[in-house]
Amino acid sequence: MLLDATGLVGGYASAEHIVKGVTLRADAGELVTVIGPNGAGKSTALKLVSGLLRPAEGQVRIAGEDLAGRSPQALARAGLGFVPQERNVFASLSVAENLEMGCLFEPRDAKARAAEAFRRFPILAEKRRALAGSLSGGQRQILAVAMALMGRPKALLLDEPTAGLSPAAAHELFAYIRGIAQDGLAILMVEQNALEALDRSDRAYVLVDGRNHLDGTASAVAGDPDIRRLFLGGRQSKPAHSKGEP
Repeated sequence: MLLDATGLVGGYASAEHIVKGVTLRADAGELVTVIGPNGAGKSTALKLVSGLLRPAEGQVRIAGEDLAGRSPQALARAGLGFVPQERNVFASLSVAENLEMGCLFEPRDAKARAAEAFRRFPILAEKRRALAGSLSGGQRQILAVAMALMGRPKALLLDEPTAGLSPAAAHELFAYIRGIAQDGLAILMVEQNALEALDRSDRAYVLVDGRNHLDGTASAVAGDPDIRRLFLGGRQSKPAHSKGEP
């Protein structure tokens, strides 16, 4: 397993842990979605994996190396990319300058990697001179993902990437994320847009009260009656898109 976070315990105050023994895994080429009710500890668990919060217990392995408790910079150097939900671009810098900021560890490769990003995300090529603050919500999220990819990560963490986006923008972003996973990255995504996220994903975890509640293939989780009732409005999940759709 490329990304293996096991038995994570932690939160923002030592007296009360929000995450109470969560395990999350994603292998190369997998898109794995984490869903759950508000307050379940989803985003906190992702911050524990990313190094933004130091776990009180547990292990975080990337390609077999235990990196739990290391700094976000050390985790990034080990191959972990992280896209937070908010404040994930530099609004006063251009799109091209934002991409350069995503290549701080390998600045000599910035131009070549930016060219790759422009090929993958044509809208960024069109907007390369525009300030990031002038982009639409969907375009900003695409830029944030592209910045994370500039570091050539092995695994990528996404914290509610479609929050606040229109259905059309969310659909486009999900398609890009699915394509990135197919390139061989392990992607662990926290998402409130459960129906489409599960439709795009390979596997899924459900967190409740800071603990693992359910996990399995995305189709099995989407088909669970309790999950449909709680998160999908009682609807039967019917795949609307092929996982191979770009």
